[in-house]
Amino acid sequence: MQKNKVNSLNFSKLGISKKNRTLNRLFSKSLWLLFLVTISSISAQEKSFTLEEITGGAFRTEHLSALRSMNNGKEYSLHNYDRTQKVSTIDVYEYKSGKKVNTLVNSDNLEGIDYIISYEFSEDESKLILATKLRQIYRRSSIGTYYTYDLKTKNLNLVSDNQIQEPTFNNEGTKVAYGFENNLYIKDLVTGTTKQITSDGKINSIINGITDWVYEEEFGFVKAFDWNKSGDKIAYIRFDETNVPEFSMDIMGEELYPTEQVFKYPKAGEENAKVSLHMYDLASDKSSNVAISSFNNYYIPRIKWTEENYLLSVQLMNRHQNELDLILVDASNNNSTSLLHKEKDAAYVDVNDDLTFLKNNNFIWSSEKSGWNHLYVYDKNGKNEKQLTNGEWEVTSYYGFDQKTGLIFYNSTQNGSINRDVYSVSIKGTNNKRLTTETGTNNASFSSDFSYFINTFSSSTTPYIFTLNEAKTGKITREIKNNTTLSNKLKDYKMSPKEYSTISINGNDLNMYTIKPLDFDETKEYPLFMYQYSGPGSQQVANRWGGGNDYWHQMLAQEGMVVVCVDGRGTGFKGRDFKKATQLELGKYEVEDQITVAQKLGELPYIDANRVGIWGWSYGGFMSSNCLFQGNDTFSMAIAVAPVSSWRFYDTIYTERYMQTPQENSSGYDNNSPITYANKLEGDFLLVHGAADDNVHLQNTLRLSEALIQADKDFDWAIYPDKNHGIYGGKTRSHLYKKMTKFVRVSLGKPKATLLELKN
Repeated sequence: MQKNKVNSLNFSKLGISKKNRTLNRLFSKSLWLLFLVTISSISAQEKSFTLEEITGGAFRTEHLSALRSMNNGKEYSLHNYDRTQKVSTIDVYEYKSGKKVNTLVNSDNLEGIDYIISYEFSEDESKLILATKLRQIYRRSSIGTYYTYDLKTKNLNLVSDNQIQEPTFNNEGTKVAYGFENNLYIKDLVTGTTKQITSDGKINSIINGITDWVYEEEFGFVKAFDWNKSGDKIAYIRFDETNVPEFSMDIMGEELYPTEQVFKYPKAGEENAKVSLHMYDLASDKSSNVAISSFNNYYIPRIKWTEENYLLSVQLMNRHQNELDLILVDASNNNSTSLLHKEKDAAYVDVNDDLTFLKNNNFIWSSEKSGWNHLYVYDKNGKNEKQLTNGEWEVTSYYGFDQKTGLIFYNSTQNGSINRDVYSVSIKGTNNKRLTTETGTNNASFSSDFSYFINTFSSSTTPYIFTLNEAKTGKITREIKNNTTLSNKLKDYKMSPKEYSTISINGNDLNMYTIKPLDFDETKEYPLFMYQYSGPGSQQVANRWGGGNDYWHQMLAQEGMVVVCVDGRGTGFKGRDFKKATQLELGKYEVEDQITVAQKLGELPYIDANRVGIWGWSYGGFMSSNCLFQGNDTFSMAIAVAPVSSWRFYDTIYTERYMQTPQENSSGYDNNSPITYANKLEGDFLLVHGAADDNVHLQNTLRLSEALIQADKDFDWAIYPDKNHGIYGGKTRSHLYKKMTKFVRVSLGKPKATLLELKN
């Protein structure tokens, strides 16, 4: 029987056309030369990757420090740290030459500051907020000691004796608003006085101006307050967590008794914090409640002042997150409100930061209404819609609008869903222009006047290269930094190329990459080891430089395994319908796709269908568990790290966006839970979790393990004490990857009897 073939990429679509006979002969000679070069290259690749190198950072890439474009658009600032001298500086550089032109701050000259962790400018760049002694709370939040520094007078002042959150200048740089113990405060830098503007804040009950856990994690922001342009109003969100159920974690630490961390965590179907919008007026020293009850108001995922001083834009959503109301609040007229724009989707509406108000208060907005994510412009009343980008590709990032040239800059998949390029288009929707030339993943950081952008480029074969480009033409002005040293180092290692292709599965062409052993022989049989994440809108098959997992996959490939990654239905950048195909059924279609991929690849002559494994982390662990249990005749092993085992255990905002509530969709939750299929485990299973995971709680792994135990199923597992969702710190990563490597080697390293033989 002829085996199914894997569909490879259509190279004619990539611009490779047929040549005449002369060119064909030249091409044949080129292939022969390429073959000789390849053989020579393979012989030079003698070193094997080791776990000590992979987990120890031996292949760490060089990056640019986060830079801030100065107001003049010709210079940028960088935070530097001299490890030898133990000195922090904030320096200014010229874009064009890269030369340092000024040092704004040196920690040696700042009494009481040993190390600057981060900094923020005032609007006119006359002052700085300097952060020191930060302590992480959750993924994005922290508390710390902050100072203001006047660049002209050289005066350094402590903002507060307390550890505070999110200190923010008003536009004039004369006041700083901040959060402390769930209340908001204002420090007057002229008089030195501090005013408390809210008083009802209480831990695990009321929060003013700072987001709760679930907003921070799923809507991606912490600071829930904002100054207007004139600095006489502060808009803020108030969170009433009183009725949100509490979650607790025991922290073992090094003391005799563990401590308990308790925080509000709304699981799917449970009560969220009640949010309300408020406006504080500095002149009257009073806060007023903004009436938003006539709109969708279950969530307030964004607030942003427009170009008009007293007009605040607010994004509001219903609980299902399939309707978004963009409203305007007139803070000069008793906070009256009006609907500016409404976005609907049968599944859900994505929240992002693309909303941009122009000087005339017209605004730019992104939407999937065409079936693909594109940019639109509206007038100040939300009328006269004009689509600026169009096509069967996605706008992946919006960079901004240049008022002088009328150009909009963005990133997209116009050059293929696994690639990214920087583009410009006029505000009229014409003159779409590609500004980057190298095929792979490009990402831009623009100067404030949009005259330059710093481009970060990488591909599967090229580690990060940073260049300065002219914004209008995309022309490279200079190379800033590269990773040539790493590239040269890797030439000595056994490293196989990622082979990109598509595979036709369940009526869809899915993106795939394959890593084969360097000495691959198609007459031999190899075990197949699959890696995936598969979460909604995600992407693993991308033409970009990889990280630690890629080196680990290379190591396994050189030990004689074929490593494959496939992005199935529900993943991103292939249109709205493909991404939202898994709505109400997380874990159904994605699992079907991975099982079918494994079965199809198992029919290839060089794949041993009796040795097929799969692994993943977080959502990927949810997937790998399901694949092993439901595909017990296909997969012989799986590793699940920090997996969700039931969406009933995960938070409201993320889960209900895709599943609605368990009360509305109980079958969607239970029919796709690994716990439901624990009794079907036949192969080898390794289950791993961090005991202090505040994101995907250890509860997930404990419930799944209990189901496996009661089904009398043998499995391996590891719990890492006091480790969060990332499972790192000290020797933790090294220990984890040693454990996973040993498990893979034992499970897939040797040919096994068929399942039928095992059962008999």
